[in-house]
Amino acid sequence: MSGLLAVYRRELTAYFQTPLAYVFLAVFGFAAPAFAFHVGRFFDTNRADLAPLFDYLPWLLVVLMPALAMRAWAEERDRGTLEFLMALPIPLWASAAGKFLAAWSVAALAIVLTFPMWIAVNYLGEPDNAAIATGYLGTLLLAGAYLAVGQALSATTANQVVAFVLGAGAAFLLTMAGLPFVLAALGENAPALVTEFVAGLSALDHYNAFQRGVIGLADLVYFIGLIIVSLALAGVLIAERRGGGR
Repeated sequence: MSGLLAVYRRELTAYFQTPLAYVFLAVFGFAAPAFAFHVGRFFDTNRADLAPLFDYLPWLLVVLMPALAMRAWAEERDRGTLEFLMALPIPLWASAAGKFLAAWSVAALAIVLTFPMWIAVNYLGEPDNAAIATGYLGTLLLAGAYLAVGQALSATTANQVVAFVLGAGAAFLLTMAGLPFVLAALGENAPALVTEFVAGLSALDHYNAFQRGVIGLADLVYFIGLIIVSLALAGVLIAERRGGGR
């Protein structure tokens, strides 16, 4: 655990030693309310809830989480510091988990920036605060899943732009997987088993359950499992490149 905490502190400090964290927080803090107010027509719904915010957050996370994850391993390989990190008496799993938790902490801070909207709806009416709380939990888990996938793909390249494109593409596919028109298209050309498998991969379906105020075991297992599998994959990919430079 001491190794994990050391990597966590190192990575968290690195985020705030560059403009990355500040730009990320500013963009998220501006874009999330903008989607809710202008695209989701927050005031036109005449309801005291955060549904317009939660409806559009997944699409914002598709872009911003890969941007936060792209530097995880790609930067280490590009700067030639991967060998130094691997030579430290820190287990590989601790390095992967420390990097993930640091990025997840920045993502959590960005999500906290939308809390004034939660205060506002309580001022305007009587919302279901339990449902809003589970919606935020779902958002945090979805952000973690996209970050973990993005960090796994960051381990495949030394180019941060390539890592971002790969991460955004994977997050987009996970988000699109459960949409009706995608399943309908698959249903016409693929076996039912394949269609059910693709539907089961849908991050959006599991996220929507939290948005409805339901914390289901299957949804928790999906997100936690996706995070663990992605971090394990990142560890395997980095282990294969141990001593291999870029």
